[in-house]
Order: sequence, then structure tokens, then C-alpha cells
Amino acid sequence: MSPRKAAYDELTKEAIITVARDLFVREGYSAASMRKIADTLHCSHGAIYYHFKNKAQLFYEIVEADFQTLNQELESVLAKPAETNEQKLYNILYQYIQFGLTHQKHYELMFLIRDDDVKSYLQEGPNKSYLHFAQAINSLTEKQLSVKEIWSIFLSMHGFVTHYCKSETAFEEVKELASSHVNFLIKAIS
Repeated sequence: MSPRKAAYDELTKEAIITVARDLFVREGYSAASMRKIADTLHCSHGAIYYHFKNKAQLFYEIVEADFQTLNQELESVLAKPAETNEQKLYNILYQYIQFGLTHQKHYELMFLIRDDDVKSYLQEGPNKSYLHFAQAINSLTEKQLSVKEIWSIFLSMHGFVTHYCKSETAFEEVKELASSHVNFLIKAIS
């Protein structure tokens, strides 16, 4: 048996989150226990409870941080100057795909985990993020898009990311396909 870390200070929240994210994706929320996370980190499970009240709080913090990162990327694209609204729209859609395929484990927890125990934790973050995305898309298109049209754009990008996440394909391998897909979507709404 390996030696365990004695002091709570040696163990950072970031280290716990990194290991927990991997276990949640690989084993599912129910099977990934605080004890398994502690065993992977070679510490006592009490050390993890020092940082997180329970597994649900740990999961929630992971997912909330991931949605904040996605929202910050959207804000970054919106803040950058572009020659046209169509170019900015392209940048938003392309960046979304890049985020999903660059941060596949994050994306899986944000959108693809199927576990009844965590459904309640996956309401606010996705809804806020989607609303932000929908408002940005609507503000950049010349014609007024319906809620169904914006939802279809989102689902199309989500499907693209999900397809390549399932095969663990890196963004670099499909960036030309991503560009083609984004251009297709822009033509569909122009």
C-alpha cells in the first residue's frame, strides 16, 4: 500500500478536481466515490472532505467551472473585433467546437453524463450557457432567427462535438471538418 498524504494543505482543490473529473467520466458519477478519488491521490478521503462537503458539491464545482470557462471563451470571441458579423458568428461556432474537442472530459461532464443523481446539478449551468450562446447568435444574424433555428444550430454543433468525443478524436485532426461544418451552418441561417 502506498503512503498517504498526512496534511490537508498538501492536497489542492485543483488536484482533486482533475482526478475526480477523470473518474466521473470513466466510471460515472455513482461509481466514482470519494474513497476512489482519495485512493488515486494517495490520501485519506477525509482530506478530500476538508475541501468539499460531499461528492455532489465536488461534481457541482467541476461542472460550474467548466461552464464558466466555456462562457469566458464566448465572451472572448465576442470582445474581439471582426470585419463582419458573419465572421464573428463563424468564430463563435468554431470556438465552441474547438472547446468541446480540446476539453473532451470537461465536455462529457457538462453535456454527456447520464446519471439520475446529478441531473439536478446539470440544469443551471447549461441553461445559462445556452441562453448566452443564443443571444450572441441572434444578435449577429441579419434575419431574426426563431428559437427552434437557434436550438438546431446548437444541436448540430453539439452533435459534431459528441461524435468526435466518442472516438476521442483531437480537434487538430478535424479542424478542417469543423470549419466546413461551421460554414454549412452559417449558410443555412443566412
